[in-house]
Amino acid sequence: MPTDCISYQESGYFSALINDYLNEKPELNALYHRFPNLENFKLQLDEKGKKFNGNNNINGKFKREILISVLEKQYQSIVASESTLNNINLLNQSNTFTVTTGHQLNLFTGPLYFLYKIVSTVNLCKQLKHKFPENNFVPIYWMATEDHDFEEINHFTFKHKKINWNRDSFGPVGRLTTEGLENVFAVFESEIGIGNNAESLKNLFKKAYLEHSNLADATRYLTNELFAKEGLVIIDGDDADLKKIFIPYIKNELLHQTAFAKVNETIPHLEKYSVQVNPREINLFYIEDHLRERIVFENGKYAVLNTKLKFSEEEILTEMDNHPEKFSPNVLMRPLYQEVILPNLCYIGGGGELAYWLELKSFFESQNVTFPILLLRNSVLLATEKQATKADKLQLTWRDLFLNQQELFNQKTKSLSNFTIDFSPQKEALKKQFEDLHKMAEATDNSFLGAVKAQEVKQIKGLENLEKRLLKAEKRVHQEQLNRIIALQNELFPNQSLQERKVNFAEFYVEFGEALIEKLVKELKPLEQEFKVVVL
Repeated sequence: MPTDCISYQESGYFSALINDYLNEKPELNALYHRFPNLENFKLQLDEKGKKFNGNNNINGKFKREILISVLEKQYQSIVASESTLNNINLLNQSNTFTVTTGHQLNLFTGPLYFLYKIVSTVNLCKQLKHKFPENNFVPIYWMATEDHDFEEINHFTFKHKKINWNRDSFGPVGRLTTEGLENVFAVFESEIGIGNNAESLKNLFKKAYLEHSNLADATRYLTNELFAKEGLVIIDGDDADLKKIFIPYIKNELLHQTAFAKVNETIPHLEKYSVQVNPREINLFYIEDHLRERIVFENGKYAVLNTKLKFSEEEILTEMDNHPEKFSPNVLMRPLYQEVILPNLCYIGGGGELAYWLELKSFFESQNVTFPILLLRNSVLLATEKQATKADKLQLTWRDLFLNQQELFNQKTKSLSNFTIDFSPQKEALKKQFEDLHKMAEATDNSFLGAVKAQEVKQIKGLENLEKRLLKAEKRVHQEQLNRIIALQNELFPNQSLQERKVNFAEFYVEFGEALIEKLVKELKPLEQEFKVVVL
């Protein structure tokens, strides 16, 4: 079976907004800067180089020095590969640029698509280096350490079992202690079984989560172990030195609320789609170790919701200057923060992420910051050779397996049947017979015309019912083979949803080990708009 089978647009798993973006619909042109193709990256390189390396009130060389200093500090507690250390050093050069993806600190990486985001980022950097050898390209994973939605990240699914980390959490998740993860490990250990790969996974979990004091450090260690060979650089934006670079933009947001105005100007362009994120008047949180609450402006004061903290304008600007690390950008400000501190060309994300990035172009323009190229991450269906062989025997294409289950059931019943389960010819013949009756009826009174129309509807309906009954009868005849088809689809699409959004990488790693990531790096092509089937 061929592995490249279906475009994102045809897969049925992407929103109308993302499909229209991928199809480069003209009505969306105003919402992005450049479409992701190699020719446009040359233009992006030129623009970002000019803006980042010398403008925006802070010299680009100074920004790069701060960035390297912060990364060296953040990497002190782990052993980075030579390629990663080299990439960090390359960031000091004005001809070095980044490609970035971001993700939450999901327990043990969460669903599979965490891997696909990073592989997409790594492989795009390789492709850009091949196309533009005079430049350097560094893959960046931006850890979402300042998020506070613990319920989204406190679990992963292994072989249909949801493994939970049960504890309270109130502040930024990156600062959360790893207390209680020994209980999670005990459950995981009892489920994973035996074998060399199982032992490797258990050691990886223990070293990441039981030997590091907070979730940010644990996630950095885990991701570095999985992708160090690829030169991945991991960054934590929850840092005072990085926030100092962002102070002018924090100040603008506090005093002028530009994001609110600009995003609200953009939202009407998205009226035919569902808007992903609505802006706040102030798109900043105030954070401490156990606190992340919105900043609001009420009665002439800046207040932190659900606390007694209140500041005058002068006081909050002083707080910002003295403690920039206490000001945390929300989902609409974080992209600006990232693009201000990184020499970034492209952001790689899922459909939901790209949907909120598409709200931000006019806001970026108002801040004189280059809007990055937006690239939809690779999507993947992992299948074993055994499953591929089974699909062949059942005469299934990968395209068949992406179908809605009821549609798949009906289509395969019709293909297995010895005769055509389609009464369209009979319906057309019936309609032609009624054409003469309609002409005759039109020459008489309306009551007869009504009777003819009613009879036509009744007989067409009768044929449709017979068609349904024949399909149902054929399903019973071929029940055994149909059950095998549906069982295979259920293996590949758990709960009739995308595998990549449900299954944890450990489920495949326990069988295939490091070959899993090596295969992904070999197979994924980030600029191709195809849902990739990877057979292991």
